Amino acid sequence: MCLAVPGRVISIATDGDDLSRSGKVSFGGVIKEVNLAFVPEVKVGDYVVVHVGFALSVVDEAEANKVFDYLRQMDELTDLQPGEKPAEEPLATTPAEPIAPPLPKP
Repeated sequence: MCLAVPGRVISIATDGDDLSRSGKVSFGGVIKEVNLAFVPEVKVGDYVVVHVGFALSVVDEAEANKVFDYLRQMDELTDLQPGEKPAEEPLATTPAEPIAPPLPKP
């Protein structure tokens, strides 16, 4: 399942180029480098919603805490715990079906 998860911005780095603006974001103690190009108004201390390494929007702390509560209830925060490896997807045990029949030989 893919989720956009809130995190707190703890630092911002700029190269003068708005598209390469990035920052360090804390997800309950797990620090990740995040692209901040979509949220030019964000400042250190703000909470942002992050999906696949991009901050998509700024949210207030109450909203971020609500999402963390929902994730806790779903037991989805285990992937964000520091020092723990995320669960791996099991490998398929049967070969995948071909998408289309093979082309005839010339």
